Amino acid sequence: MFLPLRFFCVLLAGLVLAGSALAQSGFDRRGGDYLRFEVRSGDPQVCAQRCEADGRCQAWTFAYPRSENAAAQCWLKNKVVPRAEDKCCVSGVRGAGVIEPRKGPLETSIDRLGGDYKSFETDSDSTGAACHAACEADNKCRAWTYVRPGYIGAPARCFLKERLTRPRAKPCCVSGVVR
Repeated sequence: MFLPLRFFCVLLAGLVLAGSALAQSGFDRRGGDYLRFEVRSGDPQVCAQRCEADGRCQAWTFAYPRSENAAAQCWLKNKVVPRAEDKCCVSGVRGAGVIEPRKGPLETSIDRLGGDYKSFETDSDSTGAACHAACEADNKCRAWTYVRPGYIGAPARCFLKERLTRPRAKPCCVSGVVR
């Protein structure tokens, strides 16, 4: 009787620890690298899947492109190193997959193509806060899309939209609807 209870406690502790190690946007894992490659699609899921397929991989970090001429990068790691907050990246451990934030009005990894009436360069920010604020302040604006740096140019870009368009899954972007 004691052995099954002990096994259950160890299993439960492992699940709690695994839950705290889920892949998350806005975190880097520095060190432990053994392989780096370009991710032409710019999708962090490619990095997570490559780690799953490689027996040496214990953790990974995906970095969004930092300029128009750069590609997104993936680093596979042979050990699990602590994560550090950094909006450049998405990071995780083997088995975690990619967990995009889904709280509030933000549509992470969503592009809303079309309906643009205004666009401008903006500071790099993983949440697109300045783009969201610009849309909120403009009565004509119904939705917005923030494009991370390096996807359509070196700087980040904000698109304000006068009509709602269909959301499309794209790792380049963060979108939202305000009206």
